[in-house]
Amino acid sequence: MEILIFALLGLVQGLCEFLPISSSGHLVLLSSLFGVEDSLLVSIILHLATLLAVVIVFRKEMLFLIKHPLSEESVNLALATIPTCIIVLILMPLVEKAFGGGGLAICFLITALLLFISQKYNKKGQGFSIKTAIIMGISQGLAVFPGISRSGATISAGILSGADKKECAKFSFLMSVPIILLSLVMEVYEVSCGAQLQINWLGLIIGFVIAFVIGIMTIKLMLNVTGKANFKWFCLYLIFISLVSAIL
Repeated sequence: MEILIFALLGLVQGLCEFLPISSSGHLVLLSSLFGVEDSLLVSIILHLATLLAVVIVFRKEMLFLIKHPLSEESVNLALATIPTCIIVLILMPLVEKAFGGGGLAICFLITALLLFISQKYNKKGQGFSIKTAIIMGISQGLAVFPGISRSGATISAGILSGADKKECAKFSFLMSVPIILLSLVMEVYEVSCGAQLQINWLGLIIGFVIAFVIGIMTIKLMLNVTGKANFKWFCLYLIFISLVSAIL
């Protein structure tokens, strides 16, 4: 039964990480529902799976960034990552408590509100700028709470800054790479400091593989539909899942 639960968590992570509905929020909700221990570790490992999915899909872009560390794209990525790290470090004590499930319903509603505003006040997309990168970096830091979608918050912030929808989606996926890597390092450090974990590692590996495969498929889907996607359907779903999490 535990194997099936981890498979479900992997499926949810692969889908929700790149849809603007908060993968971490869904993982916390399902982990709580099924009694999976240490949902923070589960979230990090499954996020690593979708990180690899980003690297595979954007392998050409990633190779370019490595070969040209001073390019405009690389600078934008660095400028987006800095405010994210600062905000996450400041909010970390609150984040650890949030992974216990407190405030999940409110965070889902915040994501719905962000998507609604960006859909309603969406201007004609213009060029991607340093300002857009920094704004998206700040929004990524604030989206560290489960229930606030990282992709939803960053894409919405980019759109509201005047950038093109597709460019915002692509940059949102790329900027997830450094922050997930840093999160993984922090989690490994906590484990090395003697944290006692009781995890079904076989189940987690299966969940990892499923999240990786589904993640690749979802990224490609989102890149194709982002330009014409209507966020109102995501808003309605987020309101529904917020009510569900409040009841549970």
